[in-house]
Amino acid sequence: MLAALLAGCAALTAQTAPASADGTPAADRAPTARPQGTDWSVAMVESTTTRFTPATIGGWSYPVGLYLFGQYQTYRRTHDERHLTYIKSYVDRFVDSEGSIGQKFNNLDSIQAGRLLVILHRETGDDRYRVAARKIRDRLKTYPRTEDGGFWHADTASRAHQLWSDGVYMVTPFLVEYGKEFDDETYTDREAVEQLNVYARHLQADNGLFQHAYDESRTATWADKDTGRAPEQWCRAIGWYSMAAVNVLDATPRSDPGRPELLGHVRKLAAGIARAQDPATGRWFQVVNKGTESGNWTETSCSSMFTFALSRAAEKGYVSPSYESVARRGHAGVLKKISLGSDGLTDLTDISIGTNVGDYAFYIARPRQTNDFHGLGAFLIMNEQLRKKR
Repeated sequence: MLAALLAGCAALTAQTAPASADGTPAADRAPTARPQGTDWSVAMVESTTTRFTPATIGGWSYPVGLYLFGQYQTYRRTHDERHLTYIKSYVDRFVDSEGSIGQKFNNLDSIQAGRLLVILHRETGDDRYRVAARKIRDRLKTYPRTEDGGFWHADTASRAHQLWSDGVYMVTPFLVEYGKEFDDETYTDREAVEQLNVYARHLQADNGLFQHAYDESRTATWADKDTGRAPEQWCRAIGWYSMAAVNVLDATPRSDPGRPELLGHVRKLAAGIARAQDPATGRWFQVVNKGTESGNWTETSCSSMFTFALSRAAEKGYVSPSYESVARRGHAGVLKKISLGSDGLTDLTDISIGTNVGDYAFYIARPRQTNDFHGLGAFLIMNEQLRKKR
């Protein structure tokens, strides 16, 4: 695979687009190499598993968990056993022979990689993964909540009483997948839908998009004293919510009493996402509702997330089929951010690193990385969805 990619790479010449005065790209970079017909999902997985072994890819974390979930989506299409074995080798660093896992699960971020436990139980039947996943399920029994039931972003003094739009993706897809695999859907489906609705009640703005965070106590430095909301609409936080909502709608029954409310939030969100799409690139901005303001830039991971969510929601009838065209423009825009380097490995650019809650200047100043796992995982999830539509 890599030899073929290298051959395609050698056939093209590297070019670089000029930058604007404030340092943002004036135009999309011309790729080092973008051979026609490249399977970008496979190329990305091959590249990432070349760069990292299961032992060096990183610790138990949501960015690695997101990437490996994306790798699993590619595996489901290709059935390349190497890619499933890689995921298993990563997880087995943390789960011992009895199913014990050392994580305390005191923040929602630490739960996201738990999806891999459910996947591996389904793929292998090994009970160790059920035992490990059960620890997360049991932790949620005592996990702290807001007065109306929303899971705090973390069980720490600095995050007490806070809901972050990011958090629902860390826990709700795990819940519905755990429930289906282990016959616990009576609890997990209801909990997942209600979490999404609670978060939306506090975080969804009139334009359909979401503020990054909400503080029930109004004590955080960023919290509005009247609403408790953070000041900005950060794109990836909204992307996390959009993907989580679609995942949960896919998994839960139409009879769920909270489903009509959730569908309303999703439709309002889809309209807001579509309005905020950059007409020039098809992507979305780091501060998503302020694309015309100085210093803002289109961010690759959230653009992938929005593209996936709109395409999947349109396919399943949660939103109008017209949103598929928005998703196609998004997909085309993201594809302009991936290329092959001179080493034949993929490079995905303009991915924001992990981000706290802040103001406009804080978000637009966040470093942009190439091949950050937030972007790689979101790209794979998006690309596998959009490949089906060709």
